[in-house]
Amino acid sequence: MSEATYSILAINPGSTSTKIALYENGQQIYKGTIEHPKGETDQFKTVADQFEMRKEAIIKALQGRNFDLKTLSAVVGRGGILPPMKSGAYEVNQAMMDRLMHNPLVGHASNLGALIAHEIARPLGIKAYIYDPVTVDEYEDVARISGLPEISRRSECHALNSRAVAREAARKLNKPYDQLNIIVTHLGGGISTSLHKKGRMVDVIPDDEGPFSPERAGRVPCRQLVELCYSGKYERGTMLKRLRGQGGLTAYLGINNAREVEARIKNGDEYARLIYYAMAYQVAKGIGELATVVNGQVDRIVMTGSMAYSEMITGWIKEKVAFIAPVEVIPGEHELEALAAGALRVVKGEETAHEYVEKDE
Repeated sequence: MSEATYSILAINPGSTSTKIALYENGQQIYKGTIEHPKGETDQFKTVADQFEMRKEAIIKALQGRNFDLKTLSAVVGRGGILPPMKSGAYEVNQAMMDRLMHNPLVGHASNLGALIAHEIARPLGIKAYIYDPVTVDEYEDVARISGLPEISRRSECHALNSRAVAREAARKLNKPYDQLNIIVTHLGGGISTSLHKKGRMVDVIPDDEGPFSPERAGRVPCRQLVELCYSGKYERGTMLKRLRGQGGLTAYLGINNAREVEARIKNGDEYARLIYYAMAYQVAKGIGELATVVNGQVDRIVMTGSMAYSEMITGWIKEKVAFIAPVEVIPGEHELEALAAGALRVVKGEETAHEYVEKDE
């Protein structure tokens, strides 16, 4: 008896492009990027208004490859910025679509993933899903305490890619993901580090609480930050940009490209080396911080993201954290693969999709 064929379409909308991929039984058969020039997106008042344009662009791209949509088993989209939720798969339902279309927490392109997936899946009589949205929250209560009652720590990180590489590390160890303690650090334009304790992401160092990155300031001394905010030198919007977009390597060196920084270092720029090393130093401190949550019982440390291709940065981090647990580097971003793999587990009955229920805010 021949094995059933499961075809999955994965959709990952970004600010200036929409990435798509087709998978058959977990094997990628097509991957493409649909560019959305600024002039094309500027005509829409909100991100939600781009929905129809992006959906049609995807269908056109697939038809251009003579792909028959009727062969699809499921469609999965990048999870948008929804209220805090458990990890895993969610079937796209009306409550989720109403939230993303009419009452989004943030107008982000990823909000379109569920909407487009549903509209492609609905006429085909198949289901649409999202998987591991940015707002995955599996914190234990103690992890929410910040130091001020008015401020609660939030679980915000590169959840989709981080859980995907944690699962991959577990596979290589030939052990179930839910039996291991794994620390994952995502090294990209923003840097986040997450602790996966027996299959649950119980604590996170988000990109505004941990190391600085190519564009973000990360954790900075609170009192000095407050004094700077009230110094009269900067407006609120300017300060927010200093923290996210104009901080980190950009603030110190005037560039956000890790390759350019490494080129400067190789040409003898000692200041660039100091700043770049400081970033690795802070990443390592964060890994050590999360290791204490499980009393040092860490099975693997994983580095991923675009900067994980750098042997210089990963080498510095390894030197400092290898005493905690073996270190594995799984570079790049694996969002499309993770989306498709999650949806495949659901359609094969290996995982059950959650129901999205709107909660009172």
